[in-house]
Amino acid sequence: MHGSDVRLAKSVKPAHAIMRAVLGSARTVTAVSSWLAREATRIAPDVKVDVAPMPVDISRFTPAGAPRSGRLLFVGRLNAQKGAADLLDALARTTHDMHCDIVGDGPDRDALQQRARLLGVESRVQWHGALEAHELPPLYASALATVMPSREEGLGLVAVESQLCETPVIAYDSGGLPDVVQREHGGTLVTVGDTAALAQAIDGLASDADHAARMGRAARTRMVALFSPSEVAARYLSAYEAAMHGTRE
Repeated sequence: MHGSDVRLAKSVKPAHAIMRAVLGSARTVTAVSSWLAREATRIAPDVKVDVAPMPVDISRFTPAGAPRSGRLLFVGRLNAQKGAADLLDALARTTHDMHCDIVGDGPDRDALQQRARLLGVESRVQWHGALEAHELPPLYASALATVMPSREEGLGLVAVESQLCETPVIAYDSGGLPDVVQREHGGTLVTVGDTAALAQAIDGLASDADHAARMGRAARTRMVALFSPSEVAARYLSAYEAAMHGTRE
């Protein structure tokens, strides 16, 4: 389970019985985050769900070694769930003259651009639209921080990719993001919807670039340990072997 599947099942009550039947017939059930596992067991309480994230290409997402731009980065679909509107509100509240690159497209793009104008931050935002995967690593690696004010992320691969590039992440304490963005490993979590706290976290990193760099290095170490293909492959091999022998890990 990756996120959208569980969110859809939650919102369609007739799907609950189907989900219970499908999960109950499986020898092994996995979710990419502990939040998804909890949400699934609310629907199917008799099913044990193991947490097992997908792999990420750690050779593609690496630190650049070049000076950082000092800009913020947002990567995601431009809709309410991803929270770009909250980022714009936070940008207007920052005491530093922060600029932001917004990568992605979606149904809210026109409304978000209008919001940026009304908030007076239009000149501080660059809208890139949707980019190819190979275009993202340089943006991650040059940013001061990636901001993810999203709600109910299944996991948050953007946070993983960013931290692999030694770029710290500021995110909402929601969904699967707390599995990935952790204070003790270079991340910053704030309460969902608290754009003042979001702005304060941005200002904190902007005022101490050396601290932001240390946070990024700590985050990358943890991301490599959790999401490298070799580590994930070993985890899934163990799950498959347990399923083949009719046992659980």
